[in-house]
Amino acid sequence: MRAEGTPGGVRVAGTAGGRSAGANLLALRSHNTALVLDLLRRAGTEGISRQELAEGTGLTPQAVSKITARLRERGLAAEAGRRASTGGKPPTVLRLVPEAGHAVGVHADRDELRAVLVDLNGTVAAERRAPLDFAAGAEAVVERVAAEAEALAAEVFPAAAAHGDADGPAPLARVDSLVGVGVALPGPLDHTRGVLHRVTGFPEWDGFALRDALVRRLGVPVAVDKDTNAAALGLAVAGAGDSFVYLHLGTGLGAGLVIGGSVHRGARTGAGEFGHQVIQLDGPPCGCGDRGCLEALCLAAVAHGRTAEAARVLGTGAANLVALLDIDLVLLGGRTVAAAPEEFVAGVSAVLAARARREGLRQEAVPVRTAPGGGRAVAEGAAQLLLGPVFGRGDG
Repeated sequence: MRAEGTPGGVRVAGTAGGRSAGANLLALRSHNTALVLDLLRRAGTEGISRQELAEGTGLTPQAVSKITARLRERGLAAEAGRRASTGGKPPTVLRLVPEAGHAVGVHADRDELRAVLVDLNGTVAAERRAPLDFAAGAEAVVERVAAEAEALAAEVFPAAAAHGDADGPAPLARVDSLVGVGVALPGPLDHTRGVLHRVTGFPEWDGFALRDALVRRLGVPVAVDKDTNAAALGLAVAGAGDSFVYLHLGTGLGAGLVIGGSVHRGARTGAGEFGHQVIQLDGPPCGCGDRGCLEALCLAAVAHGRTAEAARVLGTGAANLVALLDIDLVLLGGRTVAAAPEEFVAGVSAVLAARARREGLRQEAVPVRTAPGGGRAVAEGAAQLLLGPVFGRGDG
């Protein structure tokens, strides 16, 4: 069985045995159901009544009743008690059942892999970290990603994920609540097709169909995106705002853009290649083949222990983005930022404040903060590549 055209451009393949991972959620995917699920998730443990669901979604009470009946039948919603009566029968309150669905999110960096398994609320149930070597080749990386994802699921679902006979479903496909696996890694890449382009420093990856390779290996739906886009999606789902940029400084430098509440990938899914904008003509060479790129200048300063200089370089790039897009917030993340968060926030903030003063802006400079989620922000965002469309996040 093969299904295409699912929300967010993610194509999914079915599993052996005639049943697919996360079948309940995949079968229920529709615009109206997503609206209801999103409100249920936002309501939290207090729950929400059917009347409030109808008012919040614009659907008729009859349509809401049919949708919630299906959700309850499939274990995705449950009663959370009754509200006090204002005259008449006290309304029943419904809540989302977070443990009814899960997704694995994987951050595959050039030298390290971090994987998380989250429930429908995005709460992390388990986490794994392991070394990773992009230079080992695409097939080796696929195997490491698959092995860590399966080990992660086995920690939470030991019985379901246990290996069975060779002709049966793959271990992850035995976890009925699993919607799929999201994988985030350095770009550039084609998010829609799951095909990598020339990852800086690893040209041999150019054209590798990572998503299809992982689907064949894992037997569950897979989504692939850049690390910065995945983190930005996760932050947007968590309520970071409708207009912000996430700047990720680790083994490389990139940006995830959220505009109008959605991740902006561009017509060719190439938006956010922030690290390779040239800010110093005839500057030092960069791994991309150009000279004077933000990434090269920033990482060189970090390598020589000049954190304040690296922060100023990062701030210059951030100021260019703010001037170009008029965004509301700059969020910083990545292991290099995590090593000296106060210095990076202060340095980037100083550049933005100086730019605002020179331009005579009446309002204060755009705020700069470290991104919540710490070192697993990208992995958590990768899980949202699968969960997002279930709740109407088409940018997943």
